[in-house]
Amino acid sequence: MEFSFTKVAFASDRLDDFLGNVNSMIINPLIILLFALALVYFLYGVFEFIKNGDNDEKKTEGKSHMMWGVIGLTIMMGVWFILGVLLNTLGIPKSQINPEEGTVDLPDYIPPSPNNLP
Repeated sequence: MEFSFTKVAFASDRLDDFLGNVNSMIINPLIILLFALALVYFLYGVFEFIKNGDNDEKKTEGKSHMMWGVIGLTIMMGVWFILGVLLNTLGIPKSQINPEEGTVDLPDYIPPSPNNLP
């Protein structure tokens, strides 16, 4: 019976390692890539707007690219801001977060005793 619990614990550790690797090797670089793509899309719109000063249709297309680039950057920065507010609200200092491994080192929770008795 004891062996089944160790297998579950071992599988849980392997799952944590796998999720940490997915986070550090796939998700974090993907987020950086999306930020870069939104910025490039915005800059392409600026270039298109400036280059086609005579053609109103192309200027409108450039404005559209700029607008969607700004919207993409705003959404991603908004999510970053919301995560920061959430971490501050929960009192989790950034020093306890390791985004490379996808872990958060939280202190053990000790629930209060009933009627505040020791």
